[in-house]
Amino acid sequence: MRVGAVIAVIWLVIGIIAAAQRGYFESSDNNCAEIGSTVLTIALGPLNYVGLNPRVECTPPPQPSK
Repeated sequence: MRVGAVIAVIWLVIGIIAAAQRGYFESSDNNCAEIGSTVLTIALGPLNYVGLNPRVECTPPPQPSK
């Protein structure tokens, strides 16, 4: 059990480092796509270093007709 927790923490730390290297924490844009890409980069951790570049695209919700 402890080994799994240590691996999970290391995985997330690597993901945070990857997100920081991509400059996700420097941006002041807090939109759906930016937050989603940051969370996905952190969650995928080491996979970012084997070429995976997760991106999230969001479309605004439909507006009610007037």
